[in-house]
Amino acid sequence: MTNEQALVKTLDFQLDIQSDNESLLYDATLETRSVYNETIRLAKQGVDWDAIPDRVADDANLVKNTTQRVVAKALGAMENYYEYDDFDLPSHTKDGVYPLRANYEEGYNLSLTDDGDVTFRISAKPYKHVKGVLEGDDAHLDVLKTALTSDEWKIGTAEALFHNDNPELHVNVTDTEQTVRDKHDSRTVIGVDVNEDNVALTALSEDGVKDSLVIDFPEIKFERHRYFTMRKRVQNAGKSSMHDTLEGREKRFVRDRLHKVSRHIVEWSRQFEKPCIVFEDLKEMRDSIDYGTRMNRRLHHLPFRALQYYTSYKAAFEGIPTGWIDPYKTSQRCPLCGHTERANRHKKRFKCRSCGNQDHSDRGASVNIAVKGIEKHQDWNVPTLNTLPQVRKVRRQASGAVDAPTVTHDTVRGYSTDGVAGVSG
Repeated sequence: MTNEQALVKTLDFQLDIQSDNESLLYDATLETRSVYNETIRLAKQGVDWDAIPDRVADDANLVKNTTQRVVAKALGAMENYYEYDDFDLPSHTKDGVYPLRANYEEGYNLSLTDDGDVTFRISAKPYKHVKGVLEGDDAHLDVLKTALTSDEWKIGTAEALFHNDNPELHVNVTDTEQTVRDKHDSRTVIGVDVNEDNVALTALSEDGVKDSLVIDFPEIKFERHRYFTMRKRVQNAGKSSMHDTLEGREKRFVRDRLHKVSRHIVEWSRQFEKPCIVFEDLKEMRDSIDYGTRMNRRLHHLPFRALQYYTSYKAAFEGIPTGWIDPYKTSQRCPLCGHTERANRHKKRFKCRSCGNQDHSDRGASVNIAVKGIEKHQDWNVPTLNTLPQVRKVRRQASGAVDAPTVTHDTVRGYSTDGVAGVSG
């Protein structure tokens, strides 16, 4: 039986607080922590859960509906502990800050200005508000603006929190007209490996690998470097307005290309039976990267998460679910024999030091992502992989009227970087 779920998205934003009271929000997150701890403490003592919200609210210096939302989250953690064996007993001695959870139009409000900005007002304490403008990924802002102006969308709860000491707001929105199939009810898993200049895809079912594809987009890397060089020159010349103009052009170019690539990923995935698209969870990647100034600049600003988000969002509108897996050693593991070591991979060439399997390294990583996706999200077994099909490569045209994939070539199992190119039909 297919279980369909409403199309729900969590949108992440940074808060540009313009009410000169950022400390008020921080104090509120500390108060939220106290509410959470007190709820867990009372639940452990055996107090009737129905009586806990009123008992906690009497002493909490928060807006009432915010207190109720935090209490509900704490009791949900207790419920998970009693219902599932793999949940630990929640602690009632949490330290640090804790997310301030609020209902839309009760604990927080959002407004769309004539200039296209989204402003916020968060009720951090009773009759005390934090105000400012939301900042963040253009894709998230586009969805939120749609939700603010469309009757088909519903804006739900949000959490105000501090990430690396920076204030953020995470907003849940629901498209009431769209549903997404449960990812556990899938028959094909699409492993997606996102890289600096390409994205590799592998479709894996119970019968084995159905197909593989590598989509090259070297123009994004090239154009980003070109714009960086131009911005550096105008910055040194003191032309700040030109610097902002170039930055805007770069963002629009990259966003346009990522939208086209993500659309291609979804269209390719639709051909398979009940697909589920699986990505590596790269959320903390930027925090862990430190390869020197020049390499950090390249890697820290790569649009990995943007492409993943665009793809996930477009897939949802096709009813296709998405999942996430731990990226640990997906690029070093041989998809055929399972042997894992760093020496297996050298740039775009993969050669297993154990079984001798040779492959396009990014395609191999996409196979491993699909395998992990099956292990994490499906109740059917990973098929035995003895061979892999040829890698098909497509390159998106960087400029001109044609923007479909225009050049393709097949790459045999012994991957060669100078494969024969031909014009696709």
